[in-house]
Amino acid sequence: MRLFAEDESRLGLHESVRRRLTARGVKPRQTLLPRYEYFWLFAAVEPTTGASLELEMPALDVPCVQAFVDELARSYPESMNLLVWDGAPAHLAHRLLLPPNVVLLPLPAYSPELNPVERLWEDLRYRLGSELPRSLSALKERTAELIRAYSPEQLASLCGYDYLRQILRAP
Repeated sequence: MRLFAEDESRLGLHESVRRRLTARGVKPRQTLLPRYEYFWLFAAVEPTTGASLELEMPALDVPCVQAFVDELARSYPESMNLLVWDGAPAHLAHRLLLPPNVVLLPLPAYSPELNPVERLWEDLRYRLGSELPRSLSALKERTAELIRAYSPEQLASLCGYDYLRQILRAP
């Protein structure tokens, strides 16, 4: 049996508001484009070995989650895959068709601190830094480079929560 922690993160570009000098008491005015471009990054990480699956998706909806779950089942066909699952609306299990080798383990509501993949997103955002690429395609490319650079050992270190290791050791 393999246990995977799953989560997704939205990565994107905002039109940023820059500081402006104005006379005292005068509120700065700036035209702001209502642009926000983003993509979703789905990931499942096995917390003891660092085995993982990452997929870029255009949305966080049931068809994209279904595609991710199906890909996880295809990527690890030899094992029963226990997937730690948060309560995102797109994760409505009754609307998903689970492959025979995938079982869901739901997390309690409003408990992102129990999902180890959150630490991967935190580390990824730190590595991206504050200077994001100027285009969405450049951001996707940079994110893919960073994801490929993680070793299984690094992923196991980031996502290896004790409570998950205890589940795997239980008789």
